[in-house]
Amino acid sequence: MMMSDDDLIAGLLDQPQSASPAPVEPRPAGRDLPALMRKIAVTLTLEVGEARLSLHDLAQLRPDSVVELDTLAGAPLVIKVNGTAIGHAEVVVSGDSHALRVLDIDGLNLDALDAPGA
Repeated sequence: MMMSDDDLIAGLLDQPQSASPAPVEPRPAGRDLPALMRKIAVTLTLEVGEARLSLHDLAQLRPDSVVELDTLAGAPLVIKVNGTAIGHAEVVVSGDSHALRVLDIDGLNLDALDAPGA
């Protein structure tokens, strides 16, 4: 039977609880993850915005159609990891590719992953 990533992480984090937990020293997010967790792939996406359309309007879309999104031009875009918002970024060019420049990370708490009972 194959374990899901969530089951695997939960199994890694199950540790016996002591009567008085040792204080946890703060560390920067994304540092010192267990070796196995470093290999777990996640999907990082950059959300430009969204628009609500009727099915009729959707059926009318053609090449060169323009659909207005709910995001203002130049506004920071939402960074998502596996569909969960974690911060904001802007699009930049890196060589011949598009890339993102992180502006802020406010929804990513990797330290919680290795806390007992998390």
